[in-house]
Amino acid sequence: MPPFFLKVSNKHIFVICDVDFLKESAKIELRKRFHYYTKQEVDMKKIFTMMLALSLAVGLSGCGGGDGGTADSGSENKLVVYSPNSDGLINAVVPAFEEKTGIKVELITAGTGDCLTRIDSEKENPQADVMFGGMTVANFEKYPDLWEQYVGQYDATLPEEYQNYGGGLSRYCLDGSAALLVNLDVFEELGLNPADFDSYDDLLMPELKGRIAMGDPANSSSAWAELTNMLLVMGEEPYDEKAWDWVEKFIANLDGVMLDSSSAIYKGVSAGEYAVGVSYEDPCVSLLIDGATNLKLVYPSEGAVWLPAGMAIVKNCKHLDNAKAFIDFLQSEEGQKVIATTTARPVNTSITNTSPEIIPFDQINVAYEDIAYCSEHKAEWQQRWTDIFTK
Repeated sequence: MPPFFLKVSNKHIFVICDVDFLKESAKIELRKRFHYYTKQEVDMKKIFTMMLALSLAVGLSGCGGGDGGTADSGSENKLVVYSPNSDGLINAVVPAFEEKTGIKVELITAGTGDCLTRIDSEKENPQADVMFGGMTVANFEKYPDLWEQYVGQYDATLPEEYQNYGGGLSRYCLDGSAALLVNLDVFEELGLNPADFDSYDDLLMPELKGRIAMGDPANSSSAWAELTNMLLVMGEEPYDEKAWDWVEKFIANLDGVMLDSSSAIYKGVSAGEYAVGVSYEDPCVSLLIDGATNLKLVYPSEGAVWLPAGMAIVKNCKHLDNAKAFIDFLQSEEGQKVIATTTARPVNTSITNTSPEIIPFDQINVAYEDIAYCSEHKAEWQQRWTDIFTK
């Protein structure tokens, strides 16, 4: 059915169209932003009566108080979550939370930068309740007015270094920010031995020029974490000019390849589009668990960092109590054990992962990032990366 537009007043336009071809996520978005009825709910004989009623309802709501009905929507037993997280983590956590609480989750997935931009653009009428993932200290401080103050009831059970930051940034798992995903088949095509590849420095192999998948540290939280990991371990001292000299050589070997999303990196390597992806641990291990035999995961011998992954409640969100319940569930022992079944590592380090594909920390050269220092220099370093890449 082609779209049919009917302008009822200066403020209200009604659209009749067939949306059956849309994905369910798109239909959810329509329901959130518009008065949306399915064709089963409405027949053409009733359509003009319905439009008149809607016009009256919308007009009357515009004459109400300034809160726009937020109090009413707060009583809905749902939670709207924006997240850049991998499917594996989301598919474990969300159903467990729904089963535990009876709260229905509406999920919007996108890259970290896109999620933050959207939350910022919606701040006068927030659509999200929780930002789940991508919440670094730098992002939390970049948008200080977007987050509610809340410290979860189980926050004190976590190691002190991973407890709530700034009154609103809560942690739920540890993300390995240095994961190099190798496609064994492409390495063979290039005449390279995967056994000889075990470090950041090996990314400078001339055979890999233009065959490395890397994200944009200016827009991707995982790519930013990878950059700070490089700057930590590739110089004579952490974050020194020698490290930047190495980064410049690395960017030259990218040969103009910089991908828009973190998922495009590991998916592209898995599909054979790239020889190696500069990624993060969670999705890479997921591919191995799913049976990928053409891939190898390398933790750089110079040192690999694990950072606490963050979440935050959106300021003036419509379902505040449900958002608090989400924070509490993820930090509880039950929630941490759910995370332990995935490829992410629980932030409660007393709980260990159940997957044999996750290599224990004592078999990895673990490095420790100065989170506050990196946050302080984020804008400067992002711009420096961009300048080098585009020159």
